[in-house]
Amino acid sequence: MILLNKKLLITISILIPILIISFFIKETNFIMQKNNQQPVVNQITVNRKDKKITLDLEEYLVGVVAAEMPALFEIEALKAQAVASRTYVINHFSTNTSITDTTDDQAYIDELEMKEKWKDKYDEYYNKIKKAVKSTEDEIITFKDKPIKAYYYSMSNGYTESSLNVFNEYTDYLNIIESPWDENNEKTITISKEDFCKKLKIECSNIVISNIKKDESNRIEYLNINNKQFTGIEIRKLLSLRSTAFEIKIDKENVLITTKGYGHGVGMSQYGANNMAKEGYDYKEILNYYYQNTKIGKI
Repeated sequence: MILLNKKLLITISILIPILIISFFIKETNFIMQKNNQQPVVNQITVNRKDKKITLDLEEYLVGVVAAEMPALFEIEALKAQAVASRTYVINHFSTNTSITDTTDDQAYIDELEMKEKWKDKYDEYYNKIKKAVKSTEDEIITFKDKPIKAYYYSMSNGYTESSLNVFNEYTDYLNIIESPWDENNEKTITISKEDFCKKLKIECSNIVISNIKKDESNRIEYLNINNKQFTGIEIRKLLSLRSTAFEIKIDKENVLITTKGYGHGVGMSQYGANNMAKEGYDYKEILNYYYQNTKIGKI
């Protein structure tokens, strides 16, 4: 009996330190996970139209840059796009487990689609984009040590737009600033009065446009058409316009709408980035301009 008690005492004396160590290890792991600002993302699951695919982050980014930016753009613009796209997906996966290949998230194409798109330029363009992704590997844009919402779009009207005006969310790095590198990109479309009124669901005997309010970026904030108020974003969606920087003119039979820029205007202008690159700016300078008050960090 005494021998048994001694064995029990020895067992307990061994187990207690193990339990204590185990407790502290668990507590340490919990703290590390709790303090970890961003989950590590190595594999990307993409919801495509006909299937789901899983691939490495950097491989995924080659397909994103190939889909999102013209391959003939300057290498520094392509690098800026690679970092913006990497940042976008890292931020996205902080609250999601997969991503689409549409403009709701980021477009993506695979190598077969690249070959169809570029034809005899495939090798040249693929290697160029792969170089842009590889040379910026693991780099992301951060604000207060966290990956930003790295929105981007095709071209501006001469100014970027505020994320508050478009996405109803304020950030310190997505505000209205000049983008003088964008080319003259006005485009006029013609819509019949009948189609115009049908799409806006307004009475069509006489079209009257009034109370036009523009924001500081010279985009339409809201306006009245036949005493019905629309936001610029609503008009853009209903009429499939290139941007909310538009002017409407009425003639006898048609409605003429002239837009400037292409896209929502928040964040980096891709054509602006390309023209900055042509002037000698590197990708970090481009990113620091369009995403102000941010830093380039590592995943």
